[in-house]
Amino acid sequence: MRLTEITLAWLAYFAVHSLLASSTGKAAIGIFWPRLMPGYRLFFNLVATLTLVPVLWLVYGNHEANWLWQWHGAWSWLAGGLSSAAIIGLLASTRTYDMKHFLGLRQLGEGNGGTVENFSISCFHRYVRHPWYSFSLVLIWTRDMNGAVLVSALLMTAYFVVGSWLEERKLIACHGDVYRRYIAAVPGLLPLPWRFLSIADANALVQE
Repeated sequence: MRLTEITLAWLAYFAVHSLLASSTGKAAIGIFWPRLMPGYRLFFNLVATLTLVPVLWLVYGNHEANWLWQWHGAWSWLAGGLSSAAIIGLLASTRTYDMKHFLGLRQLGEGNGGTVENFSISCFHRYVRHPWYSFSLVLIWTRDMNGAVLVSALLMTAYFVVGSWLEERKLIACHGDVYRRYIAAVPGLLPLPWRFLSIADANALVQE
């Protein structure tokens, strides 16, 4: 019963998150409440954060002792090292984004809800198209697993796959063939040694 509740909670969260992130949802706000558009991104981030709290409480609020697996010994050090590297990567990658735009503060300050970030390729984006998702997957799958955490990990992984595909449809609409060539050159979530952009190739693609 608890796993069913957790599954339904995650699905509800994903549905709300996807609706608010969609072009359709944003367009509806622009049509019916255009004055709210400068604050839309900030509103979206607040809703995404606040609605995540009860879901995480369901997952972690009841400390289930029936572990499916736990990391021990050298495996524990490896899992901890990967988690630490992922956290460092997440923090470092914030310097490669326009965080004011991401948080919605720039749109609110400029009174413009429709601004689009310029196409850019950071050091992380030369190896994966969605580094935040990639780092998050490392954090998700290096946890000790009970039933609740495993179900959450599977659902979040599936949502990252689907969400990245939906996000890229919007990016192709914004940046066209340049982004299609970027997709062909760089993997989405898992880095591959034979697929990456050199600094020169990344700069050339951005200049296009």
